[in-house]
Formats: sequence, C-alpha cells, structure tokens
Amino acid sequence: MPIRSVKDIPVEGKRVFLRVDFNVPLTPARGIADDARIRASLPTILHLRDQGARVVVASHLGRPKGPDPSQSLEPVGTRLAELLGDEVLLTDEPVGDGARKVVADLREGQVALLENLRFHAGEEANDDQFARQLASYADVYINDAFGTAHRAHASTVGMIKHVPEKGAGFLMLKEIEFLSRLLGSVERPYLAVIGGAKVSDKIGVLESLAARVDKMLVGGAMASTFLAAQGKPLGKSKIEQDKLPLARAFLKKAQDRGVGILLPIDAVAASSPEDMQARAVSVDEFPADAMSLDIGPKTAAAFGDEIARARTVFWNGPMGMFEKPQFAAGTFSVARALAGNPRALSVVGGGDSVSAIEQAGVTEKISHVSTGGGASLEFVEGKLLPGIAALERP
Repeated sequence: MPIRSVKDIPVEGKRVFLRVDFNVPLTPARGIADDARIRASLPTILHLRDQGARVVVASHLGRPKGPDPSQSLEPVGTRLAELLGDEVLLTDEPVGDGARKVVADLREGQVALLENLRFHAGEEANDDQFARQLASYADVYINDAFGTAHRAHASTVGMIKHVPEKGAGFLMLKEIEFLSRLLGSVERPYLAVIGGAKVSDKIGVLESLAARVDKMLVGGAMASTFLAAQGKPLGKSKIEQDKLPLARAFLKKAQDRGVGILLPIDAVAASSPEDMQARAVSVDEFPADAMSLDIGPKTAAAFGDEIARARTVFWNGPMGMFEKPQFAAGTFSVARALAGNPRALSVVGGGDSVSAIEQAGVTEKISHVSTGGGASLEFVEGKLLPGIAALERP
C-alpha cells in the first residue's frame, strides 16, 4: 500500500499535525478511566519528539455540540504529559488566535494538544475552511487515529490535501498490517467470533466474513435473532423480529457455502438484567418468562474447543451483557480460549471485546488488539476507509 511511514519522513524543525484517537472514557471526577488509547499513540509521539519535530496533537472526545467544558481534552493532556514525562501545551480552542500562537511558539521537540476538534462544527462537517485552518498549523500531516479512519472529517480527510507531506503513524500502520492479513491468505481453520446486540448492525461484516472463514461462532443478543429464525422460542429475549427473514437468508447462504455457523445450545436465562438468580438452560427448553443474557457453559465449552483448533481468529462483540458480572462468564471464556491458543493469529476488534480482553488480563497473549471498533469492522468487511484512502500517494 503506497502510504508513507512516519519514520520515512524528515520532520526535524517541522510542524507535524498528528491526528490521534484520544476519545477515552472519563471518570465522574474527570480523570482518565482507561488510558489505553493514549498509550497506544506514544511510539509515534516519542518518535516525532525525538526527531526534533514541533508536534501538534489533535483529537476529538465525545460528541459535544459546540464548546463544552465537560468534554475538554484537559485531563487527556494531563495524562499525556505524565506518560511523556514532559510538558504538553493545551490550546483553549481547536482553531483561532490562541491556538495559532501556541503552535507558532512551539520549539523543536515540544508537544501541543489542540482542544477537542468537535468543539467546532466544521470537524464533522468536513468543512473546507476549518480544514484549511487546521492545515495552516502543519508542514507534515500524520494520521495515527485508526479508530476514526472510517469517518470523512476535516482532520482525517479534508485538511490533508492542504498539507505538503502526509503519512501514517506506527499504530495506524500496525492496524492496517494485521487487519489486511485477515483479508488475504491465512492459515486455516479460519474462525470468526461475532457477538453484540443487533444482526442489522453487523450483517455486512457477517456476509463478508462468511465468504472467507471456515466457521463462525455467534453469541450476544444477535444470536437470539438467529435462533428465533430457526424457530426456537426464547421467551423475552431481545429479538429483531423484522430481521428474521434476513437472518434466515444469511444462514441459508452460509450453509450453501459450506460455512459452519455455530449458535448457542444453551444460554444464561434471567427475568431481567438485574436478576441475580440467573441460570443456564437449553435453548430448546427456554422459559417463557426469561431472557437470554449470556451464552451458557455448554456453548462456552464448544466455542472454546473450536477456538483451540483454529489458526486464525477474528473476534468482535461480547457473548452477553458482560458488563454485569452474572452475565460475563461467556465473554471471558472466549477471551481465555483465545489467549490459550498461542499458535493462532488472533485479532480482536471492538470496544467491548477489547475491554473483555483487558479485564481478563490476557491482552499480551493476543496477536493484535485493534483500537477501532467500527473502523475494524468496516475494514474487515472490505470497505475502503476514507481516512486511509486519503493517506495513499498517487
């Protein structure tokens, strides 16, 4: 892919606009709840700093509708400064006189952080005037924000044509490398583990994966829709009734291709997500007054056996409502099974799956943990992401 690496671009003395993904969760006291995305950007920032660049870091945080102190990047800047062991200058706005002065006064090796890009409506609108203002801060543009690569915003697409040089950071290049491997020739058996709430949200990636994988393991609430499409009565489980024909068509297409679709054979049933008396039941004998909130132990064991035999695995989406401890066992069993197969190329994408991997303490045993949920899904679906396409040289 004709995308230049940040390490191949001379940056000494130059102003480098570095788009990162610092859209991190905050605590009620406005601390950083999880700094994984900040740490993931450090190799690129340290490289630029050590090469004598004047580094202008930019990101969004949340979905503010204009300037909003509760979604300021100030706590992010504080944490970044701690990790770098050096000062990080935070501008009072993404563009304007104040930001321009901070950037103009930067010395070689110094780092500035622009205030939340989404404080300006021009970011999500990909407004050319806003894009030109951002571009005026830069001699070189580097994108290291894979999590936003599926969005055509001013800082990910619009400004790039106004900057003399462009390239990708180390994190972006790593994401492209690992996810591209899933689309090429891989060791088999090739397995996809897909969870989450809705068939409608993931039908595109399901169909794309079905053309490549040997088997697909389906959990989460979306499994209930597939089971209902097979005629299983699942009580009060969350089922997309209007997507049952779509689910049946997908199952038929997969069968015709010879792709095995493994659905839960048992589930953890409860009267509600607050019910602490959850119990495992067969999907063939599901109580009318209960809902499925996790895969059951027999399903978890069957999924684990398949993962143990696989040589390539892509996992996206939890197996149940894993944020509640009584419904977390299925998701954590998948995480541990994946970590227990060191011979497999294992790629995990999606916020909940990544969180499960981290909570299970097995992150280091996974080949690649993607920082982009929606972006990783669209990439694996085979879509050309605008933030990546904009980095390609003619």
